Amino acid sequence: MPKIRYNNIDNVSTDKTLKEFKQWREQRRSKVKDYTYTVPKHPPELDYLHANRDDTSITWIGHSTFFIQYYGLNIVTDPVWAEKMGFQRRLGAPGIPIQDIPPLDVILISHSHYDHLHLASLRKLITAKTLLIVPDGLKRKMIRKGFHRCQEMKWWDHMTLGGVKITFVPAQHWTRRTLFDTNTSHWGGYVLELESNHSATTSAAESVATTSNQDESSTESGKNDTSGGPPVLYFVGDTGYFQGFKTIGERFDIGVTLMPIGAYDPEWFMTSQHVTPEEALQGFVESGSQLMVPMHYGTFKLADDTPKEALDRLEVERERLGIGKERIRVLGHGETLRIHHEEGKQG
Repeated sequence: MPKIRYNNIDNVSTDKTLKEFKQWREQRRSKVKDYTYTVPKHPPELDYLHANRDDTSITWIGHSTFFIQYYGLNIVTDPVWAEKMGFQRRLGAPGIPIQDIPPLDVILISHSHYDHLHLASLRKLITAKTLLIVPDGLKRKMIRKGFHRCQEMKWWDHMTLGGVKITFVPAQHWTRRTLFDTNTSHWGGYVLELESNHSATTSAAESVATTSNQDESSTESGKNDTSGGPPVLYFVGDTGYFQGFKTIGERFDIGVTLMPIGAYDPEWFMTSQHVTPEEALQGFVESGSQLMVPMHYGTFKLADDTPKEALDRLEVERERLGIGKERIRVLGHGETLRIHHEEGKQG
């Protein structure tokens, strides 16, 4: 039986030729980059994180890995605690040592690239109660690897767990782990929101996980009213700039976006698969989000840009667009953004 091959919206291609790879390698030899700047490391607030059951909290571990607390659920995105990625050593230690992560309810995988899915990290994080959510096409492989409590989702599928509605949304990217599995599983991001018919006083343990496809029902007029509850959270995953930012913004009233800004240089090579800092801000604006937390920079050398270059370009573009400085929250590794629901304030 032939394998399913997944595509981007409008079949946008991310394929590169051997000639283009060689051209990038030759250009790289002439580049001199300054890696003296490193992302600041913050002592993690472990006592708070282990005790917290009320606030929404977002702690940056590094790259696309976050520890998120959302309506009583402990969640990790794209778990990678690896010391190396290929031949490249990690630029900074993970924000929280893996053994100090509180017990997890959910792990979200955006796609199967090695810098977003590290099996050794996953094995250390998974417990009997942890639900692993992966893109369509990846579940069979994860079960073969021993991860049996696994749910796969197509674009616009959603499930509800503990009163939290989790929706898998499109991104523009690609994936591969071996020479033979290119694009045999999908890629995307996740939106977290409070289920609209779920009482804010209901215990997370009282809600049962359900799944369905919301492609037709989730429109702008169908946005959930989560006033007084946690903000809608959009974890973008890995993506190039695409029309989906606007579509996702029309379907969800996004409060916080975790947005990639790195691995874009050379732009002629990376443009279809990774946003530049300027494109990241464009997507942030088009999605209608209120707050952006940059990610996907400062952990691994995946391209020719440096962490300082990404942040500098982000700041220049923020000023050019007139976006308030308070709407871009740059975290250090191990730093926690707290959102207190009853006050509607960030900490």
